[in-house]
Amino acid sequence: MKIEVDWDLCESNGVCMGIIPEVFLLDDQDMLHVLQPEVTPENEELVRDAVRQCPRQAISIQE
Repeated sequence: MKIEVDWDLCESNGVCMGIIPEVFLLDDQDMLHVLQPEVTPENEELVRDAVRQCPRQAISIQE
């Protein structure tokens, strides 16, 4: 599984980074980066939480 971000929807508000900072990073220019695009058994629960809590529903998981 892989993390997908709809960059047209993403506002880079950092909610996802607050949930799982080892996967999502908000840089000094307030641009969001996906550090680990692969969903693993170790991070799946928190990635799914980030998907659910994204205010713009810009994050998804592709099977």
